[in-house]
Amino acid sequence: MRIAQIAPLFEAVPPKLYGGTERVVSWLTEELVRQGHEVTLFASGDSRTSARLVPCAPEALRLSGARDMLAPHVLMVERVAQMASEFDVLHFHLDYVHLPLMRRLNHPYLTTLHGRLDLPEMYPFYKEFREAPFVSISQAQRQPLPFLNWLGTVYHGLPRDYYRPQYKEGKYLAFLGRISPEKRPDRAIEVAERAGIKLLMAAKVDKADQAYFEEVIKPRLRSPWVEFVGEISDREKEEFLGQALALLMLIDWPEPFGLVMIEANACGTPVIAWRCGSVPEIIEPGRNGFMVENLEEAVKAVEETPRLSRFECRQVFEERFTAERMAQDYVALYQQLLQVEEPLWRKAA
Repeated sequence: MRIAQIAPLFEAVPPKLYGGTERVVSWLTEELVRQGHEVTLFASGDSRTSARLVPCAPEALRLSGARDMLAPHVLMVERVAQMASEFDVLHFHLDYVHLPLMRRLNHPYLTTLHGRLDLPEMYPFYKEFREAPFVSISQAQRQPLPFLNWLGTVYHGLPRDYYRPQYKEGKYLAFLGRISPEKRPDRAIEVAERAGIKLLMAAKVDKADQAYFEEVIKPRLRSPWVEFVGEISDREKEEFLGQALALLMLIDWPEPFGLVMIEANACGTPVIAWRCGSVPEIIEPGRNGFMVENLEEAVKAVEETPRLSRFECRQVFEERFTAERMAQDYVALYQQLLQVEEPLWRKAA
């Protein structure tokens, strides 16, 4: 099958540091190539792939310091449209910028939505494009927009051998990702202090969250139970997660997926997560982690974590969250698109 993967240009594919969507696109692209498909990746020029690369910006926009993030994406969508006849299916990971053009192009395509869908501006926009073929990354993600033309849900997956599991009991609690109010690093600090176990925080601080970091989190980094590591690369995650007693993901927002949870499980590490968003679809309580609804439950979960099997955590990952399974699920959706005689998006053109 001839497949185009269209990635955001904010980060390289795969990203050099932080970047969830771009990592997933990379894993999907490489696995599709491995399975024998003819894949073309539209991405930034500093991306690395075994597929054919069509560079749509010289380098990742975040690293280049680009001031206009929209123009390069519009230009990329135009280039995809010009080359569309070369592909059986176009797979977009851009949220919505391509939808007006694709409505008129009359070519098989689908869009994986990677972000939250509960912002008020999204409802009227997606209402207009409700006929477009969408894929969710969790059932919970769909809840604000149940009227969309959902083709299916495909959980993220990463290569089976990407991280080597470590089966020795961990030494500390881990927080991994981004410092922001919705990620609730303050909860992670509170739990570590109450449990009396060191918390290592490997996280980036975006400009938008700098004030929150300075005012709320930085003063708490003086705690003897907290160590701020800063942003780390994918290669550093194996040791960081693998040597942790548990990953704390005590979020306060409708998380669409939560890639860090399956990364932890791939390393053999349990997850203690707030019951929110996609968490109930990923965490099997007592098997690959615990779900909690308050700080007291979180502290208790930390105490109970050593009785969980790290082998079992890895097993959950291998059963449900590999790149091989993710690619197979997407190929099934591509085939479904190609078999439809009169797609809804043609009627809207």
